[in-house]
Amino acid sequence: MLRTARATRYVVPLREGGSLPAIVEADDLGLYVVKFRGAGQGILALIAELLAGEIGRALGLRVPEIVFMEIDEALGRNEPDYEIRQLLKASTGMNLALDYLPGSTMFDPAARDKAPADEASMMVWFDAYTQNIDRTPRNANLLVWHRKLYPIDHGAALFFHHDWASREKKIDSPFAEIKDHILLPWATEIAQAAKVAHDRLTAPVLRGIVEMVPDAWLEAIPGDVSAVDRRAGYLEFFQRRLEGSAVFEEEAIGAQSRLV
Repeated sequence: MLRTARATRYVVPLREGGSLPAIVEADDLGLYVVKFRGAGQGILALIAELLAGEIGRALGLRVPEIVFMEIDEALGRNEPDYEIRQLLKASTGMNLALDYLPGSTMFDPAARDKAPADEASMMVWFDAYTQNIDRTPRNANLLVWHRKLYPIDHGAALFFHHDWASREKKIDSPFAEIKDHILLPWATEIAQAAKVAHDRLTAPVLRGIVEMVPDAWLEAIPGDVSAVDRRAGYLEFFQRRLEGSAVFEEEAIGAQSRLV
């Protein structure tokens, strides 16, 4: 299970993307990047962040620690910025946060950043598996910290859950967007990464990750699907997509070969 921390001080906004994240200090004296449930992308972005992030960790990727972050209604009471004050008010309760990596920089090939083949290949496999459209040169969502790679911001993964009825079609679909992946030039070992991924993403591992999602978040999703059925639907998606992974693996390997 994830740890739970309580926000004690709103430090500074990170005005990037639709999730309006911010750096917040917590009661454990740590600094975290918080994704707010009251932001425009809503609860689905938090669910995608949790599920994809913990799958990435299970695959051995350096996803910063993810924690639940409790926001008290008093946190934004003295915040002078109206937009931030309203965001904090709408986010009272449980939110999601990632450990803040001070001094980290965004991965940038133009700055001669490179990635090891095994790590790049696993990240390409991971993003194709979770259908994450947001790891491109325009928006890398990949930090370099102490010369190591840390994938962040997975709120755009699992886009099927914005249209639950599309889930069945998305399970067995290739992932054409992988051709724009920022690490594709270094991902020369996708087949090997796939074997490792299959070994690590066992049924108990996937079930444990899906069970981390709070019932309250599943119940807050609009629609006539129960929390129990949504949880079962996420697990089925991951299990069946793993079973049929050849379709997106071939897509990724083909896209990489066309770069050569």
